[in-house]
Amino acid sequence: MSKPSIGFIGLGLMGGAMVSRLLDQGYSVTVLGNRDRTHLDAAIDRGARESQNARELAQASDIVMLCMGTSEQVEGRMRGADGVIAGLKPGAIVIDFGTSLPGSTRALAEEVAAAGGSYLDAPLGRTPSHALEGKLNIMTSGDKAAFDKAEPTLKDLGENVFYLGPVGSGHTIKLINNFFGMTVANAMAEAFAMADITGVDRKQLYDVMAAGPLHSGMMDFVKAYGVENDPNQLAFAIKNAAKDLGYYDRMAREAGVTSVMSQGALSALNDARDHGQADDMVSQMVDYYTKRFNT
Repeated sequence: MSKPSIGFIGLGLMGGAMVSRLLDQGYSVTVLGNRDRTHLDAAIDRGARESQNARELAQASDIVMLCMGTSEQVEGRMRGADGVIAGLKPGAIVIDFGTSLPGSTRALAEEVAAAGGSYLDAPLGRTPSHALEGKLNIMTSGDKAAFDKAEPTLKDLGENVFYLGPVGSGHTIKLINNFFGMTVANAMAEAFAMADITGVDRKQLYDVMAAGPLHSGMMDFVKAYGVENDPNQLAFAIKNAAKDLGYYDRMAREAGVTSVMSQGALSALNDARDHGQADDMVSQMVDYYTKRFNT
């Protein structure tokens, strides 16, 4: 059985790794990038075809994949005379792998359906290195028939491919997941800074905490920087964490409630982003709290 043709928009670190995996698996891939051509050119060198715009890419693709930073960026590629929707083939599937606002996702799904296609939201877990090996966690939701059709391709990209129900469910779960993770990371970062202020050893603090039920992977990621000075165990930038937590806060407000627990972490992430740490990794929030306690 022949593989579907793929159009891929957004070749950053994650997107570039995913395209590399698709090429490894024998897919025909059309790509569309932006200002940084590093991963775009690497894909073209391996046989991917570059499209001039999203409409042209959609015309050449059975499945259109987007891996972009914000809902606004996704909407910009989807809509307009040169957008994906304008060039969508009948029966085509669009998959948003980014972390987007569920409300935006549901609106785009309606527009894609009106154009004769199907829209899946499929935010990702794990890292670009996992993407290269086809071992991502993929949280998919949307039309079940479209998911069933796309599932073999998703399984070429992911080790754990979840189907989570109606469109928007994947992005909702991803935002809740990231809220929890970023709140834990900030709590651990402050704990290390508080250890400094109160005169106890960071590693001893970690050893005690990790010996009990508080132990978690996120704790270990922050400890890698706070104790071992390695920021890359959690390769997630502060600016991206602030964006995701901001989306979580907006999702809560659109649902008619106010998040309590996210506010401290969101305020700290925004402050760190706005004061020179935007491109630092989340584990380096230890430095933010240390500086804050010492001013």
